[in-house]
Amino acid sequence: MNIKDTRADTIMEYLCRIMLIGTLIYLIVCWSTIPDQIPTHYNAAGEIDDWGGKGMIWFTVIISWALYLGISFVERYPDIWNTGVEITRKNSEKVYRLLKYLIRTSKLIMTAVFSTLIIFPAMEKPLPVWFTPVYLILLTGNAAFWLIRIFLARN
Repeated sequence: MNIKDTRADTIMEYLCRIMLIGTLIYLIVCWSTIPDQIPTHYNAAGEIDDWGGKGMIWFTVIISWALYLGISFVERYPDIWNTGVEITRKNSEKVYRLLKYLIRTSKLIMTAVFSTLIIFPAMEKPLPVWFTPVYLILLTGNAAFWLIRIFLARN
């Protein structure tokens, strides 16, 4: 099944790419100004609780790109998606469209979070105290929103 991209899909995809490439450009341009020791872990309050060499930041870059590419790959194959509802000829287009929105919005949130987790250590800053709760609310709220819509679309 081929699910056409909407304008919202295209905008979200470009935002993801802009964040990933922008973060990479920032690191390359500012590499000489990044301190030799950077935060490598934060507690739930956003306070720095571990330090490491600045090269460790590339680990987070690799993870962010791997997740982005992995999600993008899965996004192309609706046949492997677990819909959670029975797919019929009547509801298939709507359910798969909603699932694609769920995947795309989750990818956007993940990309924003990882960009933040790259930029803040590079600037040697603690995360804002609101970062963890906002991230968790966004991620779970996003999933709940789309899953409820999928559940309602099954009929």
